[in-house]
Amino acid sequence: MFILDSHCDTPSMLLEGVDLQNRGERTHFDIPRMKEGLLDGVFCAIYTPAALDYKAAVEHSLSLISKCYDFVDCNRDKVAFAFSAEEALQNKEKGLISIFMGMENGSPIGEDLALLRFYYKMGVRYLTLCHSRHNQICDSCAPQEPNWGGLSPFGVELVKECNRIGMMIDCSHVSDDTFYDILKHSSAPFVATHSSCRALCSHKRNLTDQMIKDLAAAGGVVQVNFYPFFIDEDFRNNAEINELSNEYDKWQQLYRSDLRNEFYRENYFALAQRLNSYPTPSYKKVVDHIEHIISLVGVKHVGIGSDFDGIDVAPEGLRDISMLPVVVKELSLRGYSEAQISDIMGGNFLRVMSEVAQKASF
Repeated sequence: MFILDSHCDTPSMLLEGVDLQNRGERTHFDIPRMKEGLLDGVFCAIYTPAALDYKAAVEHSLSLISKCYDFVDCNRDKVAFAFSAEEALQNKEKGLISIFMGMENGSPIGEDLALLRFYYKMGVRYLTLCHSRHNQICDSCAPQEPNWGGLSPFGVELVKECNRIGMMIDCSHVSDDTFYDILKHSSAPFVATHSSCRALCSHKRNLTDQMIKDLAAAGGVVQVNFYPFFIDEDFRNNAEINELSNEYDKWQQLYRSDLRNEFYRENYFALAQRLNSYPTPSYKKVVDHIEHIISLVGVKHVGIGSDFDGIDVAPEGLRDISMLPVVVKELSLRGYSEAQISDIMGGNFLRVMSEVAQKASF
């Protein structure tokens, strides 16, 4: 079994100066926790805040990639980069945790496909097309008037170039119209690296049942997000927690765009403490979403994408990556075989990664 988390925002914590070699208080991810959680690989998000202009977005993305390289260089006895599914399996044989990179928000690409190829050569293996705002590539699921009605003309060309070079396309954060444009224009399977089921929790970040079926029919995989706001309808509708979470998001983005600002830092940290004092839904809700996807498309099109270190609160019993074995245990209790659990916990995503690479002509 290869246990893979397809999305964490831990590089942003590295940029904040957090030490991942030791167990800390502020992160969901660090080396001790990864070992306790029996993790074999993780996709680290090269996340660019939507508010940054193009020049700042490029600088920010390069800083995060640099931090990932520094982290691997300083911990070569524990982790190693993986740029393919095959390399990840080789790393596991050596006793090393695989570090993958995925870019969250395509704004640093501008309208230059050469930059897409540059990021691929730097090791980025999936592209989340947008984040919390529309951008030059597509419309996001944010509550804004549509800009493009799906993919932009440049976005269509970018999808084709992603297919050509073997870059996985991530439909998390996109609008429904953008999703169907990706489905129309992509010749390779695509993924949702950190999204859950809208039928169980009606957040626009989640996928409808029909979207899940269409993505699976295209050969893709849905990686279930652990964020309580995306997995539990009652929690999502709690007005008090919603207000706090919106404030947290505002101060987090402000702080991550200006790490030297102590005022931003104080508000960001204080809101994190307040949010984490509230009870959250059980980790079993995560497994409910996994099972819902299985009920629609079978066991070959689902996995896990925690969104750890990018979310303000986490499920009870699954507060950080060290607790990941509870998901394996719960799946086993619900009657899934070892082979099925192996697919869910990482095998499915690695399969899609290999298929996208095989279809490439780069």
